[in-house]
This record gives sequence, structure tokens and C-alpha cells, in this order.
Amino acid sequence: MTQNLVAVSGFVLLFVLMLLRVPVGMAMGLVGVTGFGLLAGFGPALKLIGQTSMRTVTDYTFGVIPMFLLMGAFVTNSGMSRELFRAANTFIGHLRGGLGLATIVACAGFAAISGSSVATAATFSTVAYPEMRRFNYPQSFAAGTIAAGGTLGAMFPPSTVLVVYGILTEQDISRLFMAGIVPGILAVLMYMITIIIIGRLRPDMLSAGQRSSWNERLHALKDVWAPLLLFFFVIGGLYGGLFTPTEAGGVGAGGAFIIGLLRGKLDRLKILTSLLQATRTAAAVFTVLIGALLFGYFLTITGTPQKVTAFLGGLGIGSYGVLLLIILMYLVLGCIMDAMAMVILTVPIVYPVILALGFDPIWFAVIVVMTVELGLISPPVGMNVFVIKSVVPELSFARIFKGVAPFIVTDVVRLALLIAFPVIVTWLPSHL
Repeated sequence: MTQNLVAVSGFVLLFVLMLLRVPVGMAMGLVGVTGFGLLAGFGPALKLIGQTSMRTVTDYTFGVIPMFLLMGAFVTNSGMSRELFRAANTFIGHLRGGLGLATIVACAGFAAISGSSVATAATFSTVAYPEMRRFNYPQSFAAGTIAAGGTLGAMFPPSTVLVVYGILTEQDISRLFMAGIVPGILAVLMYMITIIIIGRLRPDMLSAGQRSSWNERLHALKDVWAPLLLFFFVIGGLYGGLFTPTEAGGVGAGGAFIIGLLRGKLDRLKILTSLLQATRTAAAVFTVLIGALLFGYFLTITGTPQKVTAFLGGLGIGSYGVLLLIILMYLVLGCIMDAMAMVILTVPIVYPVILALGFDPIWFAVIVVMTVELGLISPPVGMNVFVIKSVVPELSFARIFKGVAPFIVTDVVRLALLIAFPVIVTWLPSHL
């Protein structure tokens, strides 16, 4: 078999396995080892399994992933999300659609210390959804707001997706974190504007709550000192040169644990739950990562990245035309794949293309994250939609997707802005 035929057959087999519900990491590993074995011999291919697995789980750089996951687990189980929502609601809950606005702000704050989109969506399904329903907000709007707010988890530091991108492309993780801050703030503002517009167009749909006194607001702010302290300590230490990204993850996990204990929010059961939750998630991420590395060896021996670069460059549609094709590919894959699996599978292939076209790799990281996060709320799959459905089973998928639709439009507009004005992404990292 020729290299091209083996490469094409490998991709076809990979998607067939995924359609058959084989876990993504297992599917990539199986195809990668089989393809490598066909071209270079099964002896070297089988050796790759042990070497790649051991090197990945013992690599110091990769330690940043389980540490930030553990920090997010401690934060989730210590109830900080409820305090963030309550504080945001005291300041803006009196506006029309105020509970929706408070949900977006609280999701952003929670995302900035958990780094997980799925965890954010799951947490606020239990925190914000009952409150919005209590004030007669439509089910579709409440669920759509939470699903959209959940996508903020991958933009703000510490974003696990940005960490994996940095590891795969050997980019500075600190600069990647900085690159996500301004687009993340832009996302929050645009989501809030979307809610305000919905409130203006449908005033009967969204009610306004009671205005809180300044005494109540100050009291609510006292409850959010913990997440704010944790965020500024971890991120400040990272950019102040006190920690490496891996050390920042360890400090964050330790800080979240200590704060939870001192405030009496973490008992033995919650600590055990946090450890198990972080371990399961880290195991899933590392399985996908190892599978992707094995698949990457297969791609390398077939010369696929170079051939894809040459093919796209020869289409004659210009650099932005190629970029549009890549974005469309991510949008399609986002309908059938998890965000992390998408990044791990595709970045080794499209990254050389982006470099050849002269695009900034830091800027492209934010574009990738935005696009794969859009897949989390896009039909027919939408991981955040499935998470909300599992937490609130009486909701139908149709209702959730209906509520998400205005935010999808907002995301497309924001994506266009970031492409038209790359300085939105690159300005802050350039001053690091």
C-alpha cells in the first residue's frame, strides 16, 4: 500500500471507529499503531505504545493538566459558584434579564478558576437554572444562557484546551493564557448585550428583580474573596515569574484545597469526590493525548502535514480563504467530537499550514479555542447541551438549542471580529 492510501484509509477508519462509539483516544491509538506498523513494521509500532505512554504520564510539562483539573474540582465542590452568582445578582439582578446577566458574569468568574467549560455548564445548571425558573424565565432562555456561559471556561486562564495547544505546538503557555483574556472579556460583554437586546425585544419574557442595597452588595462581595484571591495569586504568580505553568497548577490546587478547608466548605466526602473527579478527567485527557501522539507518529511517517500544507497552499484561495476552510472544518468536527479531542487530533495537521501562511500561532490558538467552543453549543451534539440535559432532564434538546441560537449568532460575530482585528488577541501577550 502507498503512503497516501494508508493515510486516507487511516482517517476513514478513525471516523468509522468514532461513529461506532469507540473512545476517541483508543480509536486514534489503534489507527496510529496499525498504520505505523503497516509502513514501518509492527515491532517498532508496538514499542511506541509503551514509550509514548510512559513518556507522556511522567513528563513534568504535562503535569499542568491534572493540577489545574484538581484545582477546578476543589473549586466546584467548595461551592464558590453559588457565591459568585449571588454576588453578581446583587449588582445587576435588578435589570431586565438580570438573572441571565448575573449568570454570564458568574460563569466568567467561575471559568477563570476552573478552566473547564463542561464543569461550568454542569455547575450553573444547578445554581442558576432554578433561580431563573423561579422568576418565570423561559426554559429555553435559562438553559441557553447557561450553555453559552459555560463556553467561557476555555477562554479564560487556566484553560486546559490552551494548555494542550501550547504543549502540542511548543508555544509559551503564559502568553496563551494572556491571549485569551481580552477575547474572554469581549465574549462576556457580547453575551450580556445579547441578553439586553432579547429583553428589549421581548420585555414580557424576562422580568427584572428587586434592586439590592449597597449593604447587601458589600456583604455579597465578602463571599467572593476566596475565588478572587485564588485567581490573582495563581495568575499573578505565573506572570510575575514566581511559578512555571506546572507549578502554578500545583499552587492553585493546593490553594483551593486550603481555602476550602479554612472556610469549612470541604469535608472528607467532598475532598474524596474532588480527587476522584480530577483523576477520572485527567485519565480521560491523557488517554486522548497518548492516542493522539501515536496517531501523530502515523501522520508523520505518511507526511500528511506537509501534504496538507502543500494542497491548501495550492488552492489559490489566499491565506484567509484557507483559514475559512480550517474554521469550517472545526465547526463540522465540533458537531461530532469533544473539544479536547478535536484540538489534539487536528492541531498537529493544521499548525504547519498556519505557520506557512504567516499567521500568528498565538492568535490562531484563540481562534481554535473559540471555534471548538462554538461546537459545544452547536447542534446536533453540543457537549454543553448534553450536560445541561443530564442535570435538568425535563428539558428537551429542542428547547435548549432554541435558547442557544442567539448566542451562536453572537459567537459568529465575535469570531469575525477576532479575524478582522487580530490585535484584540495579540495586544496583551505582546506586552508580556
